Amino acid sequence: MALPIIFSIDDDPQVLRAISRDLKSHYREKYRILSTTSVAEAMESLLELQNRGDEVAMFISDQRMPEMQGVDFLQKAMKMFPFAKRVLLTAYSDTEAAIKAINDVQLDYYLMKPWDPPEEKLYPAIDELLRDWQGNYRPDFKGIKVIGYQFSPKAHEIKDFLAGNLVPYLWLDAESNETGRQISQSNDLCPVDFPVVIFEDGSLLKTPSLIDIAERIGLNPKTKQQIYDVVIIGAGPAGLAASVYGASEGLSTLLIERKAPGGQAGTSSRIENYLGFPTGLSGAELTRRAITQATRFGTEFLSPQFVKEIKLKDKYKTVVLGDGSEVNAKAVVITTGVDYRKLDTLGVEDFTGKGIYYGAASTEASSCGNKDVYVLGGGNSAGQAAMYLSKFARNVYVLIRRNDLTSSMSSYLIDQIAGTENISVLGCTEIVEAQGDGHLERLKLVDLNTNEERTVPADALFIFIGAKPYTEWVGLEIIKNKKGFIETGREMKNYENFREIWKADRDPYLLETSSPGIFAAGDVRAGAMNRVTSAVGEGSMSISFVHQYLSEV
Repeated sequence: MALPIIFSIDDDPQVLRAISRDLKSHYREKYRILSTTSVAEAMESLLELQNRGDEVAMFISDQRMPEMQGVDFLQKAMKMFPFAKRVLLTAYSDTEAAIKAINDVQLDYYLMKPWDPPEEKLYPAIDELLRDWQGNYRPDFKGIKVIGYQFSPKAHEIKDFLAGNLVPYLWLDAESNETGRQISQSNDLCPVDFPVVIFEDGSLLKTPSLIDIAERIGLNPKTKQQIYDVVIIGAGPAGLAASVYGASEGLSTLLIERKAPGGQAGTSSRIENYLGFPTGLSGAELTRRAITQATRFGTEFLSPQFVKEIKLKDKYKTVVLGDGSEVNAKAVVITTGVDYRKLDTLGVEDFTGKGIYYGAASTEASSCGNKDVYVLGGGNSAGQAAMYLSKFARNVYVLIRRNDLTSSMSSYLIDQIAGTENISVLGCTEIVEAQGDGHLERLKLVDLNTNEERTVPADALFIFIGAKPYTEWVGLEIIKNKKGFIETGREMKNYENFREIWKADRDPYLLETSSPGIFAAGDVRAGAMNRVTSAVGEGSMSISFVHQYLSEV
């Protein structure tokens, strides 16, 4: 198999020789290094590479070239190899153009000339970009295969689980994919067997549960010990941050997740306002880094597993898991986050998992090629999903009840959406009914200004509305507000029954619930800011309060 390519272009032969020399000395074992001084020659080479099916992992282009500016070259190159990483070589005077290129061509990095020594100024950045590219690159697939029907809720659940846990897999439609049909025939698979998961060793599971899959892919569905200093329930940004700080500070730490790590943030195709990442990063990449960091410090990760209840036993908290097993903890941090609110519109429930999905844009985007898809919601998650889907779908329509997106979405996303030709925002519009035969085919929409109804073809609908906290399971008289969010700290004093419930001699800590030693952080907490950064901050902060609580008991 041909090695992936790092392609560099610079009209200055001396600079090109220098960058090629440094690239070859460090990457020649895993990548082919190609270079040219001519834009025309570069475009001719790229066409040949594309026709041969070769893969370009990275473009490195000088900004100032007489034939074409580097940004313009990258714009042309990304149409042929859209998933290649893009690096711009700039002089100090070109910094403004490089920053502008971050939005214009989704630039991944700009490299200042000169880059000596490369061990400090070149290789670390290139290494990081290539690791990210390799995380999404799928050559001659050798991993897990999932075979099933496109509009199967169970198949969608499995794909979403694997994607959320950062496990690469290949989806093969049992009806339309030739390889899928051949594998089905050779294994005597019947419609009732689907979805089927085939593992790297060739073994397969028919209609498996998520726990069955978790056991086979090395996730940990069972705990290793019975008593932990802190049990964290929910592996979104707040839970991941709490687990990193808990384990790094010497606490025996258990992190429990019912689905997949990352929460809603983990499904975001691009988070562009996270501190320290000027070109943004995907929710999956943020999750991967956090899980790696947490496990390196010693966090035990339990997934997929849900918590049924928390019981008090002497000074311990007994966490009862979905399978009936119990884990004892000295302290608990609830970071279960929020779910997207269910849409009560006629027909939506019938087609959920069959063309209608809550979140899951990254999971189902590849099935939307050359189709008309709709995104319901006006928040950042909806905007990020629309941008990601626009790479696959023929048309993306964003449905919102308000006139425009200005009051609910970050300006950088609004600008990106406005500059994307195949995205349209339909303001003052609501869904009246979802229609289809076995799967979503049409949506009946209403104009809220005129009450005029119309029916439009729709191949998929992705719903990103509201925020419903996952707290139905929370008992122990833990105080929640009317919407189900957990109250913490001083705010609980506004509730008449607080003094009846709170039995400690001190006031509750800032993130502490009405049950001493049980804390809440992130979106599940009443008054939270609903931002990734604030969730990470609260998760980190919760551990300092856990330490204070443990010093008391």
